[in-house]
Amino acid sequence: MIHQLAAVDKRAKISKNVIVEPFTTIAGDVEIGEGTWIGPNVTIMDGARIGKNCRIFPGTVISAIPQDLKFDGEDTQVIIGDETTIRECVTVNRGTKALGFTKIGAHCLIMATSHIAHDCVIGDHVIIVNGCGIAGHVEIGDYTVMGGLSAVHQFGKIGKHVMISGGTLVRKDIPPYVKVAREPMSYAGINSVGLRRRGFTNEKIFEIQKIYRAIFQMKMNVSQAISHIEKEMLPTAERDEILQFIQNSPRGIVKGYGTGKDSN
Repeated sequence: MIHQLAAVDKRAKISKNVIVEPFTTIAGDVEIGEGTWIGPNVTIMDGARIGKNCRIFPGTVISAIPQDLKFDGEDTQVIIGDETTIRECVTVNRGTKALGFTKIGAHCLIMATSHIAHDCVIGDHVIIVNGCGIAGHVEIGDYTVMGGLSAVHQFGKIGKHVMISGGTLVRKDIPPYVKVAREPMSYAGINSVGLRRRGFTNEKIFEIQKIYRAIFQMKMNVSQAISHIEKEMLPTAERDEILQFIQNSPRGIVKGYGTGKDSN
């Protein structure tokens, strides 16, 4: 299933039913899972670990060394989960010694011309739309959708089930379940449409709304809002996840719309 015009190192570990189209180059320290399709003119470099039934489109470069002047040739990886699609001309850099790998989860869609830098960790079912730039050491939670031409500052953290409007500059951390938009980036409500699509009940969505109403709309600072939520709202998995995210955010979270200042 490997085209005669592809250049595949004999040391590469390629599973059954993998298709490699012409003019693709695959290095020796590479593993590719069963059923994956590698389109033409793809470059897969040392350290790539690609799962089953992935689709990688022309012009993509996976596991090139980091664009980090501190990188000193250490042995690192790019890990890509099963059923993930990577469209045309995407670049995914491998990790540095700081983490050792860059990871993209399963069932993701990375659209054309996006860049994922070293040491990023991207969850499952994430959609990154065309032309996004994700700097080093960024974390993105499951089911997040990142609109086209958005960019994330290095070391940024984005929670689960987040919706990021196209063209957004993500300078602050974004807690789970919310939408962000505008410039500068601001809280724009919770991602209720996405949550319903993923089986969240109306009661659970209302609970999440109450939490963020306290954080962004009750004219309290973050510390006061957290204290209020802990006293007035019963512990749930979602409540605790939101509070833990905020408390563990050294950069600080996105501001509330119209506040004119960061929410923390």
